[in-house]
Amino acid sequence: MKEVIMFKKRLLRASKLIALGMALAMAVIVPGAQASHWGLSGGVVTHDPTIIRERGSTWWSASTGQGIGMKYSTNNGRTWTDGLPIFAQPLSWWRQYAPRMTNNDVWAPDLEYYRGRYYCFYSVSEFGKNNSAIGLVSCSSISRGDWRDDGVVISSKAGRDTFNAIDPNLVVDAAGKPWLVYGSWFDGIYVVRLNQSTMKPAAAPVRIAYRSGGIEGPCIMYNNGYYYLFTCIGKCCNGVNSTYKIMYGRSRSITGPYLDKSGRNLLNGGGTIMDSGNDRWRGPGGQDVFRNGSMGYVMARHAYDAYNNGTPTLLISDLYFWNGWPTY
Repeated sequence: MKEVIMFKKRLLRASKLIALGMALAMAVIVPGAQASHWGLSGGVVTHDPTIIRERGSTWWSASTGQGIGMKYSTNNGRTWTDGLPIFAQPLSWWRQYAPRMTNNDVWAPDLEYYRGRYYCFYSVSEFGKNNSAIGLVSCSSISRGDWRDDGVVISSKAGRDTFNAIDPNLVVDAAGKPWLVYGSWFDGIYVVRLNQSTMKPAAAPVRIAYRSGGIEGPCIMYNNGYYYLFTCIGKCCNGVNSTYKIMYGRSRSITGPYLDKSGRNLLNGGGTIMDSGNDRWRGPGGQDVFRNGSMGYVMARHAYDAYNNGTPTLLISDLYFWNGWPTY
């Protein structure tokens, strides 16, 4: 009888270990579980968000809006407060490139830290036309707000250029060199190498993605030997009727070719859909990827909240890689 009791105890202990092992395996195998999506509160109304954590604990998010809308969080990016815009007034040179732009309406900013400074690339444009320019401001501290106007980076003109100089994203390659990816509809997505000192183009741009039905909002990240290009397809800015989707491809080289899971080139209409929204969160896009130190990667984006009159809302999720492909 004693031997039977001991056997049952060993069997129970073994079954618990097996169950624990299965639970751990599931936690690894299913990285996109609900827990990966951050619970946000406060001032979360946004469009085309970019996020960054300053050297201390303050998180910042810039977005499309009057003078570039700014938000901050002092509790690890969970609760957000609306702050002051970067530009209280339009810069005098903007209308040289976008004469009919809406007053002080600045699009799709990108906040990045590189070699001791914080950079904010942004766009000014005329809606529906490629009379556009990508501008740059930089500072030593976002909290201090000592922004310096670094002028125009790239411009495009209707009737002269086939590309559209909007939606910039700064990416640092595996060798520590800066590049800028940009573009929207028209002739697709381009990437160009930047001068480390001026942060202006130092080579000819290379086209890396094109889609006849439109493609925009690019960002590139590097992870484990691959460059991942995230873009948006479909149409934004129509509330719950928006058809925006986030898709991606990857490449061993920052200049491509970028291929999707099926091996299709993003220059030829390829792309794997990552997020097409759900019943509540419609038209996700305007995405930005940030490496949160040893915590890994996070992706911010906006989506239209069907439970709140289609309000464009900030979403943040942990970004994982499963078999070499991104998910959350």
